[in-house]
Amino acid sequence: MTSLSTTTRREFLLEASLSGVAISALAADVFASQQSATAAGLPTRALGRTPERVSILCLGGWHIGSVKDPSEAIRIMHSAVDEGLTFFDNCWDYHDGGSEEIMGRALAGGRRDKVFLMTKNCERDYAGSMKCLDDSLRRLRTDRIDLWQFHEIIYDNDPDWVFEKGGLKAAIEARKAGKVRYIGFTGHKDPRIHLSMLAKPFDWDTCQFPVNALDLHYRSFQKQVLPVCLKRKIGAIGMKGLGGGNGIAQQAGLTPEAAYRYALSQPVASQVVGMTTLDQLHQNIRLARTFKPFSAAEQAALAEKVKPFATDGRFEQFKSTQVFDGPVHRRQHGFTA
Repeated sequence: MTSLSTTTRREFLLEASLSGVAISALAADVFASQQSATAAGLPTRALGRTPERVSILCLGGWHIGSVKDPSEAIRIMHSAVDEGLTFFDNCWDYHDGGSEEIMGRALAGGRRDKVFLMTKNCERDYAGSMKCLDDSLRRLRTDRIDLWQFHEIIYDNDPDWVFEKGGLKAAIEARKAGKVRYIGFTGHKDPRIHLSMLAKPFDWDTCQFPVNALDLHYRSFQKQVLPVCLKRKIGAIGMKGLGGGNGIAQQAGLTPEAAYRYALSQPVASQVVGMTTLDQLHQNIRLARTFKPFSAAEQAALAEKVKPFATDGRFEQFKSTQVFDGPVHRRQHGFTA
């Protein structure tokens, strides 16, 4: 693998261009774009420079695929659409394709056109990417993916491979063919890897990364990656709002409501939230409809409260632990176990 010590001069210039720029000024457009909740909808925000608007909460695909009763998972998704939570997340390899299959069943019968549908490509090469796309389209029972993101950009050489092995070429061809509308990438390991991806010669539509109070104190995506996205009008999508399982709520004395209110107080287009019951869905719907951002002072106080638990990354283990994320990642990077 290549080392981050070989970061290109272009990446350093990208970071340097943001030094001294207040994130609050760059964030103004995101918050100005927010539209209030309606009787049958959630607040929405602009998705970067695209013409799309998305609900400020995004239904997490991994969690919906973990619901043991498929009919219950479908009920949760139907209720989400009816309530106006219409940004749906998924990925080719969530539960070996099970998440996409159950979501495809839920969106049949006219609901597909009511949601902004995101799924993710686990490959880096051309042929593998095309297979991922074909599989996702079939499982999701649709002819197009609204947002297709390269999944888990977590290895140092992932940014190079997406370009050199043909993954991006596949995404661009799919966009031209109308099978994909927008292209982005995700990851949660190290903000330096995200910066390397952002420095590549392509205008990404979206970028997904951890957004939570713990992140401020350890390998912070909010401090390093979010300002780049804002400056370039790339739609920022947050995830891991609890900082790793229930780490914030249990150890730092924060409720899930406070944790997600913090996340939504950041200039992201939407925050991905895992939900496995109707009660969780309804709690999050209420949170989104009544959302009021934390003040700067409240955010600072919250960040200070979690600091003793955050500086060593003990809960955000996804940033520190070597990740072997399924058979595709293991095969790509030469691991056999």
